Amino acid sequence: MSSSDVLDNVATVGAMQLFLECCYASELQALLHAPIDEPKALRVDFGRLLEFNVELANALLDNSDENLPLFHTALSRSLEKLSSTKEAAQVLVAQLPNHPGLRRAKMPRTGDAGRLVTVTGTVMRTGAAKLMDTQRLYACAKCGGRFAVAADVEQFGLIPAPTRCRAPGDAFCSSTAFAAVDDAGGARCVDWQEIKVQEHVGGTLGVGSVPRSMPVILEGALVDAAKSGDSVAVTGTLVRRWRAAAVGGRPDISLALRACSVCAGGGGVVGGDHRQAFGAFWREHARAPMAGRDAIVGGVCPQAHGLHLVKLATLLVLIGGVARAGGAGLRIRGEGHMLLVGDPGTAKSQFLRHAAALEPRAVLTTGVGSTSAGLTAAAVRDGGEWQLDAGALVQADGGVCCIDEFGDVREAEKGAVLEAMEQQSISIAKAGIVCRLSARCSVLAAMNPRGPYDDASSLVVNTALSSPLLSRFDLILVLRDVPDPAWDARVADFILGGKPVDARRGWGFDRLQAYVAYVRAALRPESTPASERVLTRYYQLQRSRDPAGSSRTTIRLLESLIRLAQAHARLMFRDKVLVEDAVTAVILMEATMNSASLLPSINPLRSQFPDNPQEEYKALEKSLLQILKLN
Repeated sequence: MSSSDVLDNVATVGAMQLFLECCYASELQALLHAPIDEPKALRVDFGRLLEFNVELANALLDNSDENLPLFHTALSRSLEKLSSTKEAAQVLVAQLPNHPGLRRAKMPRTGDAGRLVTVTGTVMRTGAAKLMDTQRLYACAKCGGRFAVAADVEQFGLIPAPTRCRAPGDAFCSSTAFAAVDDAGGARCVDWQEIKVQEHVGGTLGVGSVPRSMPVILEGALVDAAKSGDSVAVTGTLVRRWRAAAVGGRPDISLALRACSVCAGGGGVVGGDHRQAFGAFWREHARAPMAGRDAIVGGVCPQAHGLHLVKLATLLVLIGGVARAGGAGLRIRGEGHMLLVGDPGTAKSQFLRHAAALEPRAVLTTGVGSTSAGLTAAAVRDGGEWQLDAGALVQADGGVCCIDEFGDVREAEKGAVLEAMEQQSISIAKAGIVCRLSARCSVLAAMNPRGPYDDASSLVVNTALSSPLLSRFDLILVLRDVPDPAWDARVADFILGGKPVDARRGWGFDRLQAYVAYVRAALRPESTPASERVLTRYYQLQRSRDPAGSSRTTIRLLESLIRLAQAHARLMFRDKVLVEDAVTAVILMEATMNSASLLPSINPLRSQFPDNPQEEYKALEKSLLQILKLN
């Protein structure tokens, strides 16, 4: 390194130290008083650095592999300046948060090597936490001088043997003989972990595209910052890595991201304009809220004609209820599950694909050929050690997992879904790895009945699914395509481009997606005594009837009703669960009960958008409350 480079580095460290002391004085004081066993890490806002010193921010952005270590040095000196002891100046990582100017919609290419970039995706694999030597001390056999050799991240942490003497001093030493010094003060170790991040499957990928993945290196305080299935946004320096090539062999060079910040990568943020528009929309429909609800529901899968109840049920499952904390650390799920059982050509797959597109974090798979490891997690051997690869249910944590052809899932694999659907977690005991992974997702499944659907038989017989599995679905809608000349004529006019009977326009895709994200994040409706009486009375009546399909009348029936009522309250932009929310939940459940239904038989496939939604709801509410013997 030339003298001019040394002077430039000194000036850069001084500028960074000035920035930290001016903009993060209180944070530095907090680091000094942090517990000893807690890693010291300071989160630095790139936007504040850009406002303080544009040249310094650009230098950090364009040449981060050289300037980030200088940032660590400046942070250590700032802490040492404020502290009376040098021990308090030890810092593991200076974290840089995500910034919109650093984001990459897809995995970065080799042209971004050496730059600071942000990658968003899903953690597919997490390796074991290890210790890595950052440098090794050597002694020269000729002059006796000692010098340190740093580990090369681009060679997987290899510390190369020195080829010339680098001992400080004025005299030139031409020795090539060196010996490693066993000195605890000369060897420095840092916590180290490698994870694998994959592009979001439901993101910007086109049809037929295979999601790419990239290894991410975590050091210091960032170790164990993410686990399999987490959606993360990683900011770091893109580096090229290679191993020593054999004689006559071809070198294997790959890209990796050396992280300096790991943040939770949730869905898109809903702006203030959207919030005001949602509030104005419901104020316009204050006198007829059901008409406003149907306008929103009309935006679900608009390529399918009618199917009012199916669209409403799909939207409620995507919105979900409110999770509750039970005793002894247990969690009562708020995510709903739905199963569509129907004849071919009843738009089951269309609903799954639209739901996967509507949810920012979604996984779409099929039951044909799905394995237990593919749905839960797989143990793979990488570099001599076993690691876990997240499956579909783990990848969909916090979103929705859509499984088409659910009836073709093998019996052994169905058992793997049971725990994920109720406990919202997956227990793993593979290759000596025993752990639990989060799978807090909604499951939307579709399948064909086993042969012609028989109304006289139970769902267990018609679907060939076990009772424990069926009881975990909040809604099971049977779509029977029976001949009906009037209905067939309306569907034909809709498909051929004619004006459909339901001419109202539903919400657009972007608006509907923003609304679902907003109500899920902002609203946590609470039940009222009146709504609780409706749900409790309906549950008691179903239990007393003891139908043939008894798998639907367990305690999970009441929990499903609560989730549906909460989801409908969210859909109606309310923080209270009213009677109409409970009545709507009961109406949807009636479409599931089949022979045990209290109301007249409902065919979800033939359900139309009513001309006057408010009057039709009032009629259904009056009829249902009379059956339940409630005023």
